[in-house]
Amino acid sequence: MANRFVLNEISYHGAGAVKEIVTEAKGRGFRKAFVCSDPDLVKFGVTKKVLDILEVEGLAYELYSEIKPNPTVENVQTGVATYKKSGADYLVAIGGGSSMDTAKAIGIIINNPEFEDVVSLEGVAPTKNKCVPIFAVPTTAGTAAEVTINYVITDAAKNRKMVCVDSKDIPVVAFVDPEMMSTMPKGLTAATGMDALTHAIEGYITAGAWEMSDMFHLKAIEIIARSLRSAVDNTPEGRADMALGQYVAGMGFSNVGLGIVHSMAHPLGALYDTPHGIANAIILPTVMEYNAEATGEKYREIARAMGVQGIDSMSQEEYRKAAVDAVKKLSQDVGIPADLKDIVKKEDIPFLAQSAYDDACRPGNPRETSVEEISKLYESLI
Repeated sequence: MANRFVLNEISYHGAGAVKEIVTEAKGRGFRKAFVCSDPDLVKFGVTKKVLDILEVEGLAYELYSEIKPNPTVENVQTGVATYKKSGADYLVAIGGGSSMDTAKAIGIIINNPEFEDVVSLEGVAPTKNKCVPIFAVPTTAGTAAEVTINYVITDAAKNRKMVCVDSKDIPVVAFVDPEMMSTMPKGLTAATGMDALTHAIEGYITAGAWEMSDMFHLKAIEIIARSLRSAVDNTPEGRADMALGQYVAGMGFSNVGLGIVHSMAHPLGALYDTPHGIANAIILPTVMEYNAEATGEKYREIARAMGVQGIDSMSQEEYRKAAVDAVKKLSQDVGIPADLKDIVKKEDIPFLAQSAYDDACRPGNPRETSVEEISKLYESLI
C-alpha cells in the first residue's frame, strides 16, 4: 500500500510573510479576494493588517466575517451565498481554524455545488473538483489548518461536529507570519499551542503513522516543548518557534490522522462551545496513559523530544510515565485546567461518548476502544 503525502503548493515563513500575498495574487492573475475572518480579528485590527496590504496594491476584496468560534453549517451556507454574489475568484482565510475551516467548506461547495447542504461533506466526501484557491494566513499557532486537508463544521441542529477530510481543500499557499500572532492573548496562545502539541503526539502514535510523518511529529514536539512557555510570555523567539512548530505538526497529522483525544474533544466544542485547544490539552495526558500499552517504544522518543533527561537509562514504564508527566507539566505551566469538572455534565457523558466513538478521528487511535471505555475516560476527568 502506498503512503500519500499532501502539502501546500507554496508556503512562506517568517516575519513579513503576509506581504507575499501580493506576489502570489498578481502572479496567479487573481482579480478579487473573498476574505474570511472572524469578528474579533476584525474588531481588534488583526484582519486589517492584511486588508491594508491588499488596498495599497489595489487588489480588490470583499470581507466575510460571519464566522463563529466553532463554525456552523449556517455560517458556511451564508458564506457560499455571499461568495456567489461577490465576483471573487479566490479566498483569503485570516484567523485560526474557524476562519480556515469555513473558507475550505465554502471553496469546496462553490466548485462542488452538489454538497451545498454541507452535512454531506462529513467524512471523506466524493468531491470531484478542487476547491476555490485559498490563501491561508494563520493568526494562531495551533490548528495548522493552513496545511491540512481537514476541516470541522458544527451541525448545530444535532449538537455535533463534523470532521471533513478532503485533499482537494488544502490551501494553495500558506503565509505563516509570527507577526500576525503577536496580539494573541496568553490564554489563547496556551490553548492553541497545546492543540498543536496534541496534533504532534497523536499523529506520532496514530495507527497510520510511518517514517516520514514520524520525522515531522518528533520535530514538532521538540519545537513546541521548548517554545510554548516563551510564546505565552509573548517573546518574538517563542512566537516564531511556535509558528513553525504548529505548521510542522500539521504537515504530519494531516496525512496520517489523529486519535481519540480529538474525537473526545470535538463533542465538547459542539455541546458546550469549549475551545478546542483547551479540550485537547485537558484530555491528552489521560488518553496518553490509556494508549501507552499500544505504542511500543514511541513514548521514549516523545519524552526525549519533550526535553526529559536520562531517557535511555529508564525502563519502559518509567519513560512512558515521564512522557505523560512532561505533557502535564507543560500544560500546567501555561495555565490549562487539570480536568473537565467545570465543563462536562455527568448526564451528558453517554451522548459525548457515542459522539466521540462515531467521530472520524477515532479509527486512527492506536488502541481499539469502545463507547463504554470512552465513557470511563470522560468520567475520570470530572
